[in-house]
Amino acid sequence: MEVKSFVGSSTISEFHTALGQFLNYRIALEISDEPERILYLAVPKDTYQIFFRLEPAKTVIERYRVRLIVYDPNLKVINQWIE
Repeated sequence: MEVKSFVGSSTISEFHTALGQFLNYRIALEISDEPERILYLAVPKDTYQIFFRLEPAKTVIERYRVRLIVYDPNLKVINQWIE
């Protein structure tokens, strides 16, 4: 799981960074001795509700088959697993 906080000044910039890291980690897992591992990108609930539901972000998530975990950073709980 790659956990991102999205606390930077630009959500879109944070998204680009998170997506790049996620894709690099997924490739690293594919070529490692553990290709069966499934990678998730964990994002805060507020960021998911505001940013990840916008059409450009939804399209990127679908096209690159990014699995998401939506979490509440204050309660420290997982709210949703999205395949």
